[in-house]
Amino acid sequence: MTEPRLGYAVGFRDLYARDGLVRIDEAFLAELAGAAPDLHARLLAARAAPDALDARATSDLLVALAPPLEDFLGTLFGIGAAIAELAGEHKALEPVFRCRRLFVQRRAPKLAQGAAVPDEDALAALLGGPFDERRFAARVLEWMDDEPAHGAALAAAAAYSEWATGSEEGRARHHGSVLFHKPRKTDPEHLVDLVADGSEGFTCFRAPSDHLRRREGFDFDPHDTDLAGALGEAHYCIWCHNQEKDSCSKGLRLKAAEGDEGPRFRQSHFGVPLTGCPLEEKISEMNWLKAEGVPVGALAVVCVDNPLCAATGHRICNDCAKACVYQKQDPVDIPRIETRVLNDVLALPYGFEIYSLLTRWNPLNFARPLPRPESGRRVLVVGLGPAGMNLAHHLLNDGHQVVAVDALKIEPLEPRLSGRNPDGSRTAFEAVREIAGLREPLGKRVAAGFGGLSEYGITIRWDKNFLTVLRLLLERRTRFSMFGSVRFGGVLDADGAFGLGFDHIALSVGAGHPKVLDIPNGLAPGVSTSTDFLMSLQLAGAMRADSLENVPVRLPVLVIGGGLTAIDAATEALAFYPLQVERFYARYEALTEELGEARVRGAWSHGDAALADEMIAHARAIAAERAWAAKEGRAPDILSLLQSWGGSKIVYRKRLIDAPAYTLNHEEVENALGEGIGFAECLSPVAFETDSSGRIAAAMFERQRRDEAGEWHGDGQATLAAGTVVVATGTRANVKLGEEDPEHFPIDGRYFQTIDESGRTVHPEPLPKPRDAAVLLNRYADGRCVSFFGDAHPSFAGNVVRAMASAKKGAPVISRALDEVAPASDLPIEAFVAALRSRLAARLHAIARADGVVLLTVHAPELARRHRPGFRYKLQRLARFAPVENDTRLVRDMTAAVGAGADAEAGRLYLAVADDVAGSLLARTLSPGDMLAVMGPSGEALDPGAGERVLMIGQGFVQAALIGYAGRVAATGGRADYLAFHGTESSPVETALRAEAANAEAVADMAELGRIDFAAYDRVIVAAPVPTLVALQARLAGEGLPGLRPGTPVVAALDAPMQCMIKEVCGRCLQSRVDPESGRRENFFACAEPNQALAAVDFALLAARRDADSVSGRINALWLDHCLNREEAATVA
Repeated sequence: MTEPRLGYAVGFRDLYARDGLVRIDEAFLAELAGAAPDLHARLLAARAAPDALDARATSDLLVALAPPLEDFLGTLFGIGAAIAELAGEHKALEPVFRCRRLFVQRRAPKLAQGAAVPDEDALAALLGGPFDERRFAARVLEWMDDEPAHGAALAAAAAYSEWATGSEEGRARHHGSVLFHKPRKTDPEHLVDLVADGSEGFTCFRAPSDHLRRREGFDFDPHDTDLAGALGEAHYCIWCHNQEKDSCSKGLRLKAAEGDEGPRFRQSHFGVPLTGCPLEEKISEMNWLKAEGVPVGALAVVCVDNPLCAATGHRICNDCAKACVYQKQDPVDIPRIETRVLNDVLALPYGFEIYSLLTRWNPLNFARPLPRPESGRRVLVVGLGPAGMNLAHHLLNDGHQVVAVDALKIEPLEPRLSGRNPDGSRTAFEAVREIAGLREPLGKRVAAGFGGLSEYGITIRWDKNFLTVLRLLLERRTRFSMFGSVRFGGVLDADGAFGLGFDHIALSVGAGHPKVLDIPNGLAPGVSTSTDFLMSLQLAGAMRADSLENVPVRLPVLVIGGGLTAIDAATEALAFYPLQVERFYARYEALTEELGEARVRGAWSHGDAALADEMIAHARAIAAERAWAAKEGRAPDILSLLQSWGGSKIVYRKRLIDAPAYTLNHEEVENALGEGIGFAECLSPVAFETDSSGRIAAAMFERQRRDEAGEWHGDGQATLAAGTVVVATGTRANVKLGEEDPEHFPIDGRYFQTIDESGRTVHPEPLPKPRDAAVLLNRYADGRCVSFFGDAHPSFAGNVVRAMASAKKGAPVISRALDEVAPASDLPIEAFVAALRSRLAARLHAIARADGVVLLTVHAPELARRHRPGFRYKLQRLARFAPVENDTRLVRDMTAAVGAGADAEAGRLYLAVADDVAGSLLARTLSPGDMLAVMGPSGEALDPGAGERVLMIGQGFVQAALIGYAGRVAATGGRADYLAFHGTESSPVETALRAEAANAEAVADMAELGRIDFAAYDRVIVAAPVPTLVALQARLAGEGLPGLRPGTPVVAALDAPMQCMIKEVCGRCLQSRVDPESGRRENFFACAEPNQALAAVDFALLAARRDADSVSGRINALWLDHCLNREEAATVA
């Protein structure tokens, strides 16, 4: 392992150790004292009393220190020449921006009057060569130095400038030009170029044809991120920090009124407070340094307030730009500049290490230039989304140990990069010399789980390789550890965490409980929530060509909603469709050649066959277009095909200009329309229609009309064809913990309860810049506290940067709370983490297949200790270790497993899964000792009443949920009998249940139920496949169960389709129940409430939703068998 040779007698390991950082700081101070004694003295004074500096003095000191800091880092890493070269690229572009400001924007309009526009030859003659923006700028600036001698040339140049900026032809020729870019006056209600189509009785907006970008696939789209463009924006900025008017950072503030407790802000045309950057990043100072060619210094300024800036920037945040001082013309594109600032440094040799260092040691951070000494306190951070990761960083820099847990599976990185072995133990890591070593094409990237919403909810508008960068910033630190597949409230709860020795619990659990439409067929097959859709695509990996996952998308796609999530769902559905049908067709062709068409199509229903034939026809049309385009030497026009098949459109109940996506992120509306989606306005959904196979076929809407008073009224009906509907109508704060454990996590309205640092209940301001960051949720008698952040918090909900601001503002509150308590554990860090790992880690002990069930024995001590009958678990294998055969990664994202008992003393949890596609894959590819990701418990335990006599009716793998229940019933003084439906003595699950039950019988069919005396039972629990549950429900509603007493609970333990299993987050598990007496229908989340009254469940819906992707599912099952047979044959050979 080769380590870089660093300057100042510093070793690579010093970059990651506090003692080493202290030596680096001493070296910098010594260098500064020798080169600039006055600046050195100012820095020491600022460190001694950082709060004594006013805003202007702080800015002046920052920009003065940035260049010597940049020089120091160049020497430290031995890359001074590379930094100088980068700075030279900045300076080479400076004449272009000077010419733009002084000539194109100011002088040209006057000088051009009456002058002819030169043609290309004439212009080349004037410039002394072919047109080039740098050449044009250089020559014009030369001529301006002696205008009398170059009047004609300047007039010609001015005429050309006016043509380039003012004519349609000129703007088209110089599209993307930084020289001929003129800010546009803005009209809040016309921020996006649109083409309106009212031919269908409602208005649907699209992008003009010359604005379309023909996107293909899921690789990152880096358009609008070049150096010239970013520098053009930096030079457009007027660096308001010099006048203390930098509203991009501070917000557009109103004069304080008497009695104001905090700042008040101007509002946008749409009533949105213009608060500026929630992190209060030093934006104007960054822009000035970037424009001056101090690229590393600019990043150092960013890192003062936004050390994890890889999570923000271009296409992520725009609170800063919305509050720009330019309110009547295009604002400065600040996020674009910020991302380029970071990328330019990352592209340097050891650029990642420079960025990483600046997040720990930053002399421009006068209050905390170095991480504080170890405090001995330990904080459990729950959730590793934007709020959680930023909170972890700030707490680490405050000297605390941080253990972070997330319900998502977290794939291990290469140990040489992360410094962690796959089991989480520490090992040495290498320096990252080239950032290319951390990048991979997003279309092939396996989701690693780190990042929460940033991983599954944000699309290719953002480079997800930044997640690897962000993860390494944390994972390499000795006081940080993280565990995936941990559902807080399940395997770990508040009492358990405090009992282990944590001193504080910080909740960064985000949003949950997606809203669904309470309309007829609102959950029909083909209808999904946006969270479920994006999770399937991004997290499960359906968008990878090598995946066995799929999201059933059929055109036309309708996305109902008006927020940014609706925008993302609409664009991703359109991009995914070609990949889906091409992958389906390739596998279909290979399988029919090998197995024959009859075998492949034999199990398809009429509806399945129609859908498959449609996908095949579309795949062939796409292939033909690709071939024709290649012959003609052009890019294939797949978009036109997609639009001819119905395309993808957003449907919103109000006007486009009322939609949150427009009022908050109009740039994303423009980008999305540029990818070919439509936006239909003023349509409110009233019902969905299904076809003969039960799939979604159309959506009915009520047209909406807005009167002069702003009131909305119905105005007729409209019906839109739909093959897929994605519902993106919002979520709410994830307070499920409070619903399950109100003692530890009390709720106040829609959010958790909030208390101030003295313990009094408060109501936080709904602004990301509250006067006081009230983030505490509860304080216990021993002084330990729970806090909450991000989308779960009323001040900071809404976007990534607000979530990160909650962490920045809330971390000091946690540190002050920790100062008041003694450390709960004196275990050394590594011993503490090792003990935690031994409880939470899961490894396969044994696996067996029998009678349609795959049984796994998993060594998972804490899960085993907490297991109760009825619990469910999300079972996953690590994709990194999955075999790849025939260009297919042989792993499914998840399997919903049923708990089949536990041996708490041995630390073993027993799981059962159906021996279907997923179960077969597990059985054929896993080996004892393999690491697993087992998340849970989810669902709910089957808790008996005291002294009850219970009948358990079981069939299939799902009845494993009943194992152990008879013992719990007996422990309360009751008795549990077992009735095997279609029983087989070879079933190990049935064998276990028979052994536990007080009495065991078997019936072959419904008729045999007549010999069972149900009058003897106080409760009946049925765990069986859907057809059996349907038959029992019909029997219960018809002739009834013999002797069953009125009011006796008959409970069905459901096996519903699931995805996240975090409880009420994604919506895949949504089902309906109907009160048999009132007929009232309500939806429920089956992963949270799998045990339902048998009579109430809508089993037709459950069966339909389970079979929603039957065609692709059957093809993938055959393809998996094909791949496994090849792999097994190769292994034998």
